Amino acid sequence: MAPVRILLCDDHAVVRAGLLALLGSEPDIEVVGEAGTGEEAVAMAAKLRPDVGLMALQRGGGIDGGEATRRIATPEVHVLVLTTYDTDADITRAIEAGATGYLLKAERPEELFAAIHAAAQGRTALSAPVASRVMDRMRGTGRPTLTERERDILGQLARGLGNREIARALFISEATVKTHLGRIYAKLGVDTRAGAVAVAKEQRLLP
Repeated sequence: MAPVRILLCDDHAVVRAGLLALLGSEPDIEVVGEAGTGEEAVAMAAKLRPDVGLMALQRGGGIDGGEATRRIATPEVHVLVLTTYDTDADITRAIEAGATGYLLKAERPEELFAAIHAAAQGRTALSAPVASRVMDRMRGTGRPTLTERERDILGQLARGLGNREIARALFISEATVKTHLGRIYAKLGVDTRAGAVAVAKEQRLLP
């Protein structure tokens, strides 16, 4: 069988170099191009017509990974998202954009190779944590339960306030704010303030 032809898109040069070395160790996978921006990925996909676009959900200016996925994904070119972002909002956006699979960078190399081959055949490939969250959402059990205080803090986060400002606004200590933030992050499955706000907006958790 011919090797799976890969277009690699990641905005971090060091990450791309590591993935190139890793994928180069597999004889049945061939990297035919690499892109550092969404714009480059879209242009190269149109020119190279790879089997799989391995797409990071890069942030910043220009076309992000979600929009690049939407522009690249076709019945012939499948997109496998490979990212550190695992919020419900990111997962939903990527899948709605046409991604065939969604893999976290914490996966073992053999899991990545298997996902690439699955994506090349048009089969869904999801990291176990992602698959679990998708199933929870489909069952209607994915909406987290927050306390009234946690909802208050989320509301202040959405306003762009820092920990000290939140503490003053709610008449609590900064240590208490940090404790609540840790619980909020755990319940929402995120690790950043922006991620918490994004999930809260998506699931209508804001007060």
